[in-house]
Amino acid sequence: MSVPPPLALIAGPTASGKSALAVALAEKHRGVVINADSAQVYADLHVLSARPDDGELARAPHRLFGHIDGADDYSAARWAAEARQEILQAHADDRLPILVGGTGLYMRTLLDGIAPVPEIDADIRMEVRALPVAEAYAALEKADPQAAQRLRPTDTTRIARALEVVRSTGRPLAEWQAERVGGIGKRVALTAMVLLPDREWLRARCDRRFDLMLDQGAVEEVRALCARTDIAANAPVRRAIGVAEIGAWLSGALTREEAIERAQAATRQYAKRQYTWFRNQPPGEWARTDETETNRLLHIFETKLLN
Repeated sequence: MSVPPPLALIAGPTASGKSALAVALAEKHRGVVINADSAQVYADLHVLSARPDDGELARAPHRLFGHIDGADDYSAARWAAEARQEILQAHADDRLPILVGGTGLYMRTLLDGIAPVPEIDADIRMEVRALPVAEAYAALEKADPQAAQRLRPTDTTRIARALEVVRSTGRPLAEWQAERVGGIGKRVALTAMVLLPDREWLRARCDRRFDLMLDQGAVEEVRALCARTDIAANAPVRRAIGVAEIGAWLSGALTREEAIERAQAATRQYAKRQYTWFRNQPPGEWARTDETETNRLLHIFETKLLN
């Protein structure tokens, strides 16, 4: 029986150094870097999503970065289907596929599969997504109280998803999620590393990175995004950290300093949630490390995971 081709995975919170490690690994092992970050798929979010720069792109092939227009509907299921194709192509080209990102839902969908939820009725989806989040949450409490109990009342995306599923299919989302199809986790030799650096180091890095984003064109990026009339106000691309804050600064609702303070706080909070998720949710056999130096990380990855 042949040994399945390997798949490398590098995960962790924002600003933890994942991209640098992925590129270094790709350079040494004929790798292809495959994006697993939900913000970095959008063409409209180059700076604010911290997509790889030209130097990194020149060092190794990159896939699924900036290939989606902000007006397009995108999902974990669509990403997983695209990632599967990129992994197959990398194997066909005798290259090491390297997944890198901080979106746990994407990784779980690819490895464990996805719930076989039927296509949602278009009218129901439109009706649900037009509801203010408070009304949607109240409706979910009646239609699927267990789902409502699990979600934060301000979680617009997940509340809408749970409500549209139960209304369209007559079954709670949790019942569909108990069934999984399409996962590749048992068909590949997965080597995974989760980066969990010191929290204070990570907080400081998040703050510095947002300051750098302003110098690199984040304001112009948000100005162009806000000018687009074909993107809904609640579209995922508009909910990226920094968009609302810089947009409020551009409109005069916030000062520059207030916008920076709010965006940095939101980044730190997001990194904290990711940190908690990656510390607790991935399988126990996934290696975790608090190392931050790229060469040391590369050595650990090679000696402990690839050998």
